[in-house]
Amino acid sequence: MRKILKIMKYLFLLGLIAFITTAIAIVWVGLRDTVQKSDVIVILGNKVQLDGTPSPRLARRLDRGFELYQNETAPLIIVTGGIGIEGFDEAEVMKQYLVDKGVPEDVITVDSLGTDTFASAQNIKKIVEDKNITSVLVVSSYYHISRAVFAFEKNEIPEVYSASSNFFELRDVYSVPREVIGFYYYVLRNYE
Repeated sequence: MRKILKIMKYLFLLGLIAFITTAIAIVWVGLRDTVQKSDVIVILGNKVQLDGTPSPRLARRLDRGFELYQNETAPLIIVTGGIGIEGFDEAEVMKQYLVDKGVPEDVITVDSLGTDTFASAQNIKKIVEDKNITSVLVVSSYYHISRAVFAFEKNEIPEVYSASSNFFELRDVYSVPREVIGFYYYVLRNYE
């Protein structure tokens, strides 16, 4: 029995080390922007407030995408998200936010079927193929970048760059560990 407990202890410690190492890597990768001139900026959705406005987290993602668009990093923008529990279409709210900031409607493509990161990546792949796009710049929260880039690369989008929204909040204490689990889920899941 002692031998089994000792093995379990070592396995637990090994798992804990792997978890902490992955969390550190996710944060490190997420904070290292790989911004390059691209064909399109893809802004990933997040919560919409009960009044129909973007949450502070989502607003910061949109502001970062707008900043990159203004700097002529890419001529097009794709906003992607689903209908949240608040009842709003995230992508439509995102589009309106950008239009209100002065982005022409005709440069924004809306993907309202992005119910999760992988679904967004699948939808973006179709848009990319239809428009002969070869490079995308993904904008999201720093802790979400690793999983998002992985999902886009898994969907064979040719060149994927990233930019963090540089938004930090207390909720990150929960979000980073959640992303570790989400990242391993994406790595281990069956994609057939």
